[in-house]
Amino acid sequence: MSLHPALQSLQRGRWFKLICGASFQHLPSLRELALVYGLAGVDCIDMAADPAVVAAVRAGLDAAAVLEPGLVRPLLMVSLNDGEDPHFRKAAFDPRRCPADCPRPCEAICPAQAIALPPDLQTATAGVIERRCYGCGRCWPVCPVENITARSYVSAPAVAMEMAIAAGIDALEIHTQVGHFQDFQRLWQQISPWLDQLKLVSISCPGSDGPKGETLEQYLPRLAALVKLPAKALIWQTDGRPMSGDIGAGTTQAAIQLAQRVLALELPGHVQLAGGTNGSTLSKLDALGLLKAIPGSQARTVAGVAYGSYGRSLLNPMLQQLETASGRSASGRSASGHLASGLPVSGPLSASHLEDHPGLLAAALAEVQALLAPLRSASPARPGRR
Repeated sequence: MSLHPALQSLQRGRWFKLICGASFQHLPSLRELALVYGLAGVDCIDMAADPAVVAAVRAGLDAAAVLEPGLVRPLLMVSLNDGEDPHFRKAAFDPRRCPADCPRPCEAICPAQAIALPPDLQTATAGVIERRCYGCGRCWPVCPVENITARSYVSAPAVAMEMAIAAGIDALEIHTQVGHFQDFQRLWQQISPWLDQLKLVSISCPGSDGPKGETLEQYLPRLAALVKLPAKALIWQTDGRPMSGDIGAGTTQAAIQLAQRVLALELPGHVQLAGGTNGSTLSKLDALGLLKAIPGSQARTVAGVAYGSYGRSLLNPMLQQLETASGRSASGRSASGHLASGLPVSGPLSASHLEDHPGLLAAALAEVQALLAPLRSASPARPGRR
């Protein structure tokens, strides 16, 4: 049996993953993200372990396949956590406690437009829009009255795995932290009945020491000895600075430094960056010699990169334009018909999907292709758009 093209990308060091977010559940955005990144040739889409989320991503890929017959579909991955984790939380606050004269810094700083503060804070729509919030935590410290808290949750592994397998999920990501070995071990035992039905397992871990002084260099080898997976089916995701890639170019340095630490451990499996990855990541990796330049090379290099908040933020202007166009149509008002870039928004304004507006879709696809150009330029051609 031939190796799935996405797994071939992993072996060649050209792996590219989109992280939708373990807590991101805005279905219209998920559908459009899957459409655009599917057309761009993404190898894997990582998402919340939620049947509605999986269905939305599949709908986007179905639309991509219509536009690009013969498109190679990416692997679908869901995320679980072995304990409290920043990726598995949402902001929460009571808008009735907000001062009437508050400058609303939370609304301004939110990268996901997940905070709604209408003039009347007593309305049911005021507060956090849960399906949009992915738990980045930027709103909490800026609240002048400390009204915002975090609401964390831990996955129910058996329930999530049953759903995932039924939905045709190909891969699993486990979020852990140094010091969580017993929690990880418990989770691993619970999901073991389904492991043989997966093509790939990813273990995501930040670099901070554990509460009892355990280091990453001590923790990850313990996990490797526990899971005992074939190297080709295992990814170590270096979560350098979680959910920060859209803040600025400098955030990628933490992801690269953590990847270098993990590469030095020579663990079985592949090393893939996340947590702070952005538009400067690939060029910096290349300059450091951390991208595999020669197929089959045994040098210690990364297998690829995952983009989360930065990858999603690239499409925000187009998705906002799409929402505006559809909303104006519903209210009977006309739209300008052009993006800020000058590209026309063709198609009826009542249409609700990017493929109905070729100008918007072309702009979105161009952003993603530009991001990936350094990664794909040295890669052998793969079926589907590249």
